Amino acid sequence: MELNQIGRESQRYPAADDCSSCSLLLFISVLALMFSPAVAYDPLDPTGNITIKWDVISWTADGYVAVVTMNNFQMYRHIMSPGWTLGWTWAKKEVIWSMVGAQATEQGDCSKFKANLPHCCKKTPAIVDLLPGVPYNQQIANCCKGGVVGSYGQDPAAAVSAFQVSVGQSGTSNKTVKLPQNFTLLGPGLGYTCGPAKVVPSTIFLTPDKRRKTQALMTWNVTCTYSQFLASKHPTCCVSFSSFYNDTIIPCRSCACGCENKNCIKSDSNLLSTPGINTPKKDNAPLLQCTQHMCPIRVHWHVKLNYKEYWRAKIAITNFNYRMNYTLWTLVIQHPSLDNVTEVFSFDYKPLVPYGSINDTGMFYGMKYYNDLLMEAGAYGNVQSELLLRKDASTFTFKKGWAFPRKVYFNGDECMMPPPDAYPHLPNSSPVGAPPLILHNLAASVIALMLMVMW
Repeated sequence: MELNQIGRESQRYPAADDCSSCSLLLFISVLALMFSPAVAYDPLDPTGNITIKWDVISWTADGYVAVVTMNNFQMYRHIMSPGWTLGWTWAKKEVIWSMVGAQATEQGDCSKFKANLPHCCKKTPAIVDLLPGVPYNQQIANCCKGGVVGSYGQDPAAAVSAFQVSVGQSGTSNKTVKLPQNFTLLGPGLGYTCGPAKVVPSTIFLTPDKRRKTQALMTWNVTCTYSQFLASKHPTCCVSFSSFYNDTIIPCRSCACGCENKNCIKSDSNLLSTPGINTPKKDNAPLLQCTQHMCPIRVHWHVKLNYKEYWRAKIAITNFNYRMNYTLWTLVIQHPSLDNVTEVFSFDYKPLVPYGSINDTGMFYGMKYYNDLLMEAGAYGNVQSELLLRKDASTFTFKKGWAFPRKVYFNGDECMMPPPDAYPHLPNSSPVGAPPLILHNLAASVIALMLMVMW
């Protein structure tokens, strides 16, 4: 699997005759690239991360009370159901006395406490969000969404989750508190790597009337980044192509998402009428429709029409997983013509401009209450839209696959593209914008004109 080049650093190379030094340097560089956090770098969202902020708001007799806020600064990657799970390792013998807006999945061994029992005594607690509808005395702001966190680019207000925790048997001042260690984040599966907690300037809060400022007694941050290579051995989506100028449909690659150890069911199977067939499993194991690509999601790009000053493309997203529907789905496409988008039908659209002047990437997502839910595999398991794009005379062409995307992401994961040599190509006798019949008529007119002049 190829790794994207993520940066260039000027460096002094050893002499050409020192081959052993060259080999050693190359080996060390490859290891550093493979095992460093840099593999989590996303070129289409270079600053995307999840920042977990701990704000100590009060000291207690044996510890502190903190508000923990999880901010998703990823433009197009969200945390979907069954939600996030946050874990860490206590630096000393801390316990969690109580929580608001979240809960530990296990209490652990609290046998040494005689009277009041802590909420959790585990050295490595695992915390999950509460479900919607819990009593108000168990809620705080931005909690209780079942662990679902929106992407920042799609809905900044929904890209946050929070809970309150009361910690005991810890320090009771800035100098005696030991920061938790070894943070882990499941969102809901693997893929996130979290760095160490770092003390930062205390958060400033505004009172409801916005006339007075208060601040946290102590604040530390934890930054988590996502790597698709850690999340899954295979891609989770694939791309297929077609065009008006070529009858060939370019399908997804065979076994694009891996074919080993996967259960599938045929689209006309009688098993689909079995009660509970669409019920998700605890481990989120998919039940796929049997296809040659074996991907849960297929994105199809069709070059539909060619006008004088515009051209039109159609996008269709199909779900092949019978146990999963996708809420708040996102689709990211990189294409040089996206700086000339005139109109998007049926999807919401937002340009992504991570590099300032380069506007070749856009995020598409469903319209609220219309098609922001991609249903499970079946008759309703698809959403589609069309794009109208203006032609740029200096770059536009249908030759050499220019009209097809460079990269496609679904829900933040890069999809497997068809091989470049398989892209639909123009017929040899048909240059762009000039059908054979038009060329034939034009040639006949020119010959007739020449004959008239000679006569």
